[in-house]
Amino acid sequence: MSNYTAWMDDVHLITISVDELDPLRKRLDTPPIIYWEKEQTYFHTEFHQAPNPHTLHFSHQEALPIGEELTLLWGEAEIPVFPRDIVRKEAFDERYSAPDTTLGPICTEAEATFQLWTPVATTVEVNVDGKLYPMNRTENFVWTLTLAGDWHGSPYHFEASIHGKRVRVNDPYAKGMTPDSETSVLIDLSRTMQLKNTKLPVQYPTDAIIYELHVRDATIHPNSGVKNKGRFLGLTEKYTTTENGYSTGLSYLNELGVTHVQLLPVNDYARVPEMEPELGYNWGYDPLYFQVPEGSYSVLPDQTLARINELKKMIQAFHEETIGVILDVVFNHVFVREESDFEKLVPGYYFRYDNEGNPSNGTGVGNDFASERKMARKFIVDTIDYWLTEYKVDGFRFDLMGNIDIETIRQIKERCLQEERMILLLGEGWDLPTALDREKKAITAHAAQLKGIGFFNDYFRDTLKGRLFDTGDKGFINGSGRFHERLGDLVKAVTLTEGISNHEIQQSVNYVECHDNHTLWDRLALTNKEDFSTRKKMHQLGTALTLLSQGIPFLHAGQEFFRTKYGVENSYLSGDAINAMNWTRRETENETVEFVKKLIQLRKNHSVFRMRSQEEIAQRLHLLEGHNPLFGFTLLEDGKDITIFINPTREVRHIQLPAPGNWKVTVTNHQERPDKVVQGDLFHVYEYEVAVLEKDRF
Repeated sequence: MSNYTAWMDDVHLITISVDELDPLRKRLDTPPIIYWEKEQTYFHTEFHQAPNPHTLHFSHQEALPIGEELTLLWGEAEIPVFPRDIVRKEAFDERYSAPDTTLGPICTEAEATFQLWTPVATTVEVNVDGKLYPMNRTENFVWTLTLAGDWHGSPYHFEASIHGKRVRVNDPYAKGMTPDSETSVLIDLSRTMQLKNTKLPVQYPTDAIIYELHVRDATIHPNSGVKNKGRFLGLTEKYTTTENGYSTGLSYLNELGVTHVQLLPVNDYARVPEMEPELGYNWGYDPLYFQVPEGSYSVLPDQTLARINELKKMIQAFHEETIGVILDVVFNHVFVREESDFEKLVPGYYFRYDNEGNPSNGTGVGNDFASERKMARKFIVDTIDYWLTEYKVDGFRFDLMGNIDIETIRQIKERCLQEERMILLLGEGWDLPTALDREKKAITAHAAQLKGIGFFNDYFRDTLKGRLFDTGDKGFINGSGRFHERLGDLVKAVTLTEGISNHEIQQSVNYVECHDNHTLWDRLALTNKEDFSTRKKMHQLGTALTLLSQGIPFLHAGQEFFRTKYGVENSYLSGDAINAMNWTRRETENETVEFVKKLIQLRKNHSVFRMRSQEEIAQRLHLLEGHNPLFGFTLLEDGKDITIFINPTREVRHIQLPAPGNWKVTVTNHQERPDKVVQGDLFHVYEYEVAVLEKDRF
């Protein structure tokens, strides 16, 4: 066995790493040849000056075959030749990709078919139920095999020869896994629960009201009244209540009135022991298998079929309540690059590298998935297709979407447009330092190139509560009206992020808190030392502005009852004591829950809160000037005027309404307000009040 390895780093380039005094250097006057034993073929090489004394470079005229056993012969030395950096070259993608081939397992009562892409393997076998079967390589470098018989429920994995080593690998396209992601499992999907297409009443993205929810957090609390706490099935249980009879879980979400739940990742992820989930906790942003439901959410995690059916039952339960399901998907990275099946199957292909050959780390977790490469993009789009087809989901939220390339997001959109039902697409458009040309990134600055894709509006968030990464900073609701001058653009959805305004209304996803960073309640505890009642009023202003502004409103689960994580800013591993939705707090803060319900119903009842174009907004939404720092605007609906005032100060403000008449205060966070009907045009807004008034126009 040689102590050296010759690496194919480009179409015509071979690299060997050596020491400065290595004896191989004495042979540079006689370049080696490359031998392909299978075809009895030789390839001649030429020496090239390398950039450093630890590297030898050789070129060859003819392109070398990939996935074949090659040997570099140099005197007595016989050095194996393996592909390395060449897999990241455009020529490799053009020659060896198989974008139109169906990959993954297909299992029926009659047979099981396996399709695996790895051009760099010299042999591949599939191990099914402990027996090895050799696979055949097709012309498009997909390894395939069909086995007769009913293999439903059988464990399988692949054993491939890659870079001269035998590698055990699971199927990236697996539909089922054994506990803790040990091995792939064949699933005849026709024998799983079959979901029907459900057309929700939401007709357009701005009609949506999104509620971000973690499956475990939703029901794990002792006072949730749910039997299957922390599991998929927990969110199928109807009519659950706290000990004092207040609604929880699925019924609560129905009563609240949100149109969609956005589930933190429900695909298979790391860090939580699936047979003993109480021993771990995770939000789900450590993805392992992208088409497999997470086992820790199943009541029977050792039964592969159970977790599939339980997730489907949960989705069906939401649909029966006319609530859509958006999946949070993490295509920007994997848990550990070196341990991932992608890296094992085609080393170096599925991940980005910088110009020095180091793994790109724009995600901050040590790896960036190379969505721009054909087979990486194919995997992402195929996975979207699978969740749409098999699980009938209603949307996708892309974690760190700015790390994904524009073309991939466009292809996802095109796939989603094939559905009869509306599919919501939204993501985090932050510009992170990944090794991808900026003009190719799916970032907020490129919203105009990504029509139909929503972006989290950080300008909205930071204007209302202060700059995110300056925990002492204040905004409009907690800084006595600071940034008042921005509010007009916010409620009109004019500004997507600072300096970005060339976008559709539906692209602005408005929010003041999410699973990341401090909850709004915890942020206010840092920035404002006022008494609890004052902080509650500030909090209510933030939620109200989220629901009353144009664009798509986004609520974090429990925001409507002042959810706290007890000051923990990043609670992704913090456990149930910190993360669980506190259903007892839902009882004690029911007054604010009812206030938020009214705001949601108001938005649903009046289309002027859900306008679809800037032209319509210009005609129907008018700002009320001269009341700074109090903010007000009027919406002109057919036959009705709606006026909203938000007072971010301790002072009562006496103002003149935009027109005299019989005004009714339909929503306010000051339940003690005595004047629910106003005659004329004089009105006073209490401290930290949001007031919505309606008047018929005759």
